[in-house]
Amino acid sequence: MVGGNAIRGMRIGASGPSSESERGETAPRHVVSYWCANGHEARLSFALDAEIPDEWDCPKCGLPGGKDQENPPSAGRTEPFKSHLEYVKERRSDEDGEALLEEALERLRQRRGRA
Repeated sequence: MVGGNAIRGMRIGASGPSSESERGETAPRHVVSYWCANGHEARLSFALDAEIPDEWDCPKCGLPGGKDQENPPSAGRTEPFKSHLEYVKERRSDEDGEALLEEALERLRQRRGRA
């Protein structure tokens, strides 16, 4: 076989067991449904001995989902993204900023010999 590959056409994991009889039995499971405020249902399979969470994020919209279809959890308040400058402005007044700028400019002038 010139320039061939012995595993050509195979996918990773394709040579492993392909049916449950070859892999063994799956763990006993039960399905739990979660509903978000937009009415989306997420059906998740959990092992019988697993701890089932009260909330699960909706895979469609990202809102939190609960087990009660009639009363889904409300979307938490999300804070908008703040830049570093916005955080600094929260801590300092405009006067503080002007004073710091003037101080920095004065140091720069002194380093350049223009005092």
